[in-house]
Amino acid sequence: MEETREKKLERIVQRIRSFPDFPSKGILFKDICPVLKDPEALTAVIDLFEQHVRQTYPQVELIVGLDARGFLFGPLLAQRLGVGFVLIRKKGKLPGPTQSVGYTLEYGMAEAEIQEDAVDAGQKVIIIDDLLATGGTLYAACELLKKQSAEVLGCMVLIELKDLNGAERVKPSPLFSLIQY
Repeated sequence: MEETREKKLERIVQRIRSFPDFPSKGILFKDICPVLKDPEALTAVIDLFEQHVRQTYPQVELIVGLDARGFLFGPLLAQRLGVGFVLIRKKGKLPGPTQSVGYTLEYGMAEAEIQEDAVDAGQKVIIIDDLLATGGTLYAACELLKKQSAEVLGCMVLIELKDLNGAERVKPSPLFSLIQY
């Protein structure tokens, strides 16, 4: 018998751990490693993402995953949807010609890049990551995809830290989060 959405979310929430002051003082880190360790919880995550995409964005052509945890969910989702998967990585990690964008994190600065030929102009994409905090990483991803003339249909995360207002930063791209804290 198919589990309900509520049961799937409950299974996922039960596996998320919190670590205060990681990676620096004042940050409450949400650890998804137990979700990944539990095949049923991981399946629940992908089931819920797939359901959302099929209902909201049936025209999607690519899933774009953010370094590094977007790489965990993105390929699984892309495979289920029958679409391709593209990487956005930290600067210096991709071969060949790339485009990059700098951005701020809640605890520092970073730069993200994508291969120049990763996305075709006009291609309809969804960006996926594990967590949205201040929105810097997702904002950078949206900017990179704009440089490539892609159409960002939306952004998806497992966890959204609502108090940090990251969803505001990625507007006008809509945000979908499975769990909010």
